[in-house]
Amino acid sequence: MKKKIIIVGGGIAGLSAGIYGSLAGYEVEVYEKNPVAGGQCMGWNRKGCHIDNCIHWLTGTRKGSALRKVWETVGALEENTQFADCDVFYTRIYNEQRITLWKDLDRTQAELIDLSPEDTEEIKKFIQHVRYASECEMPAEKPMEAMGIRDYIRMGASMANMPKVMKEYGSIDLEELAHRFHHPALQKLFMDYMPKEYVASSFLVSYATIASGNGEIPKGGSLAMTNRMIDRLRSLGGKLYCNTPVSRILIEHKTAVGIELADGRRVMSDYVVSSVDTMEMFSRLIGEKYMNKKWRSCYENSDAYPLFSGFQAAFAADCSAYEDKGTVFFDCQPFTAAGQQAARMSVKSFEYEPSFAPEGKTVLQVNLIQFDADFLYWKQLSKDAYKEHKQVLVRIIEERLYQQFPTLKGHMELLDCWTPLTYERYCNSYHGAYMSFITKKGIKSFRVKGTVKGIKNLYIGSQWTMAPGGLPVAVTSGKFAIWWITRKDR
Repeated sequence: MKKKIIIVGGGIAGLSAGIYGSLAGYEVEVYEKNPVAGGQCMGWNRKGCHIDNCIHWLTGTRKGSALRKVWETVGALEENTQFADCDVFYTRIYNEQRITLWKDLDRTQAELIDLSPEDTEEIKKFIQHVRYASECEMPAEKPMEAMGIRDYIRMGASMANMPKVMKEYGSIDLEELAHRFHHPALQKLFMDYMPKEYVASSFLVSYATIASGNGEIPKGGSLAMTNRMIDRLRSLGGKLYCNTPVSRILIEHKTAVGIELADGRRVMSDYVVSSVDTMEMFSRLIGEKYMNKKWRSCYENSDAYPLFSGFQAAFAADCSAYEDKGTVFFDCQPFTAAGQQAARMSVKSFEYEPSFAPEGKTVLQVNLIQFDADFLYWKQLSKDAYKEHKQVLVRIIEERLYQQFPTLKGHMELLDCWTPLTYERYCNSYHGAYMSFITKKGIKSFRVKGTVKGIKNLYIGSQWTMAPGGLPVAVTSGKFAIWWITRKDR
């Protein structure tokens, strides 16, 4: 008789755990509180357009890489999966001049040096270290804590140049990186894409992922990728129950034995994998008494381990009224958003996905980065005040877009807007965060084993097991949860 695994949460981590559990010969049931699975890897339709919530790029698209094999195993990527034709990481507008980090590193180096010859040495050093960082790959075959000396030797040999990246950029944040350059446009460029508190080496790895072809965008976006994973799970015999929230994980004699659903029904199992937000797991599903000092110190110290989310708005625009591609950052007239001053915006064009909008139109999406304090501001508002502040921010965003891109006026329509509270409501995300803890300079990067001390047969498959989270951590953590189970069952 097959042993049974229950997985709480049908996001990417939960679907991954379900697929790997099915492949390993277990009976698998995935329980998801929302009408559809996918968690934050989601998209939705408004006014004939499609809004993509998640994928800016998918790490692990390079064929032959360990992570690509994981994406193929879970069905997220297939042999014939097409990728969007994008040659830009992002662009910064400074005094009407556009400065771009291109996928082509030679092109980027030439343009940056042409802009600021006095920064030539620093520019060349940056580009060279981005090339070094292209070797970086996260472990995807088995958990790091299960790796032996041979595994580490093999990993070290495959990433021989990463120590150079860490030595040069692993002890500074993005703000310090920016001030290595003299030209003000370059200073702004390097503080745009990620919060300035991020350790600089993380930024180099992100850019290297794009430049090396290991960070492409699958056609169809987030929802299409999620649906492929759902199909894969069901084809293997795994069961997915949507609209079925779990109220708690059942623990008897210090062992997870199943779950209790919101309607009171109990479902028993041999193992339970928690693939929800980990604060949701500790606070509601099992109780905070199981939260160890490491987890608690990170949640309680937002200065050392900050989280970020965003206020976002999506618009349908006439293609003839907007010519930029990819993500564009620009300074704007200061305004107040969730109690904080903002003087910069980003707008992303989804022109690479014609299917997301009717012919002649494209979807534009604006994101204002929000931190813990911003979440708390939204949280304390009344229902009416919350709605009003959203409307005010949308009007301000429209005005700032028209100021920067005058041709958009009269050719743009609001599709939808959402806040950190949207992520909290839909995904139970702690403080509305859509990724895990930010890795700051001088702070040890967060990583934990996917188990809970004091509870047997309970495993964690979640992006929260390792900073900075995101899709690669989610899909591998789901796999690793099953790895531990199969190891226990020999």
